[in-house]
Amino acid sequence: MKVIDHINHATGTLVSFEILPPLKGKGIQSLYQHLDPLMELKPSFINVTYHRSEHVFKKKADGTFEKVVVRKRPGTESICASIMNKYNVDTVPHLICGGFSINDTEDALINLNYLGIDNVLVLRGDAAKNETTFEPEANGHKYAIDLLKQVNNLNAGVYLEEDLKNTTKTKFCIGVAGYPEKHFEAPNMETDLQYLKKKVDAGADYIVTQMFFDNAKYFAFVNACRDIGINVPIIPGLKPVYNKKQLTILPKIFNIDLPTDLSAEILKCKSDADVELVGAEWLLAQSRELKKAGVPVLHYYTLGRPNLVADVVKKL
Repeated sequence: MKVIDHINHATGTLVSFEILPPLKGKGIQSLYQHLDPLMELKPSFINVTYHRSEHVFKKKADGTFEKVVVRKRPGTESICASIMNKYNVDTVPHLICGGFSINDTEDALINLNYLGIDNVLVLRGDAAKNETTFEPEANGHKYAIDLLKQVNNLNAGVYLEEDLKNTTKTKFCIGVAGYPEKHFEAPNMETDLQYLKKKVDAGADYIVTQMFFDNAKYFAFVNACRDIGINVPIIPGLKPVYNKKQLTILPKIFNIDLPTDLSAEILKCKSDADVELVGAEWLLAQSRELKKAGVPVLHYYTLGRPNLVADVVKKL
């Protein structure tokens, strides 16, 4: 079932979760252990992130270095299928520009279609670790909107090989990312919103936001979107804080602010266990306010803390 259909048929606020694929070398059981406490809450869908390959240099016996391509978290497509098979829940694989050529993208979409997966979250993705700015793959997409257009082409039965006859149309529901505190590469919020509107006008069915810790920023973002004609559902993305390091890590990596009240309470904590309690209470308060406001879905970034998130959702 498509994400947009879940939203359109809902009588209240839905719940969804986002997970990481297991690290290479770990079995699927580690993923199931992460998901089991979350599945008790009957989420409408599960997002599975995609991680581009990295280039690392390995020293050879003769003292020279060899450039090697490593993918630390492979298997997003098959993981989505496994989750659907085990839990009978819809999945949303992330689809990124980085590390894919347009032919790779088409093959990935064909595989997803064969697996019965009809949702994708279209993202540009981050720059490679050895790059200061994002560089597309050779013959790959530079922007998320171009990736989105390729998905839409397949939905219309238009493949890269133009001479194909009697092609099958795919039926992907397409999500895109939104940034209540602005994408860090955008010169200003107004420009960022215009880029987002172009993606919606190009066929995006819904928006899921970057994490935020101040609901006022989400509400302001939604109002700004509506003011410029973005009318698709906007799903808030939520994440718990559970250690003091996140006070600096989250702003640095995700270019977001933590409210003064939250950071002040965390700084008073004497242990990470105390921080986890503060973070859980903050997440619960955020969730209650958003649910009361009638948001379509509460989408939780569970990475590493499924039980914490599950406990919060149970209290809703």
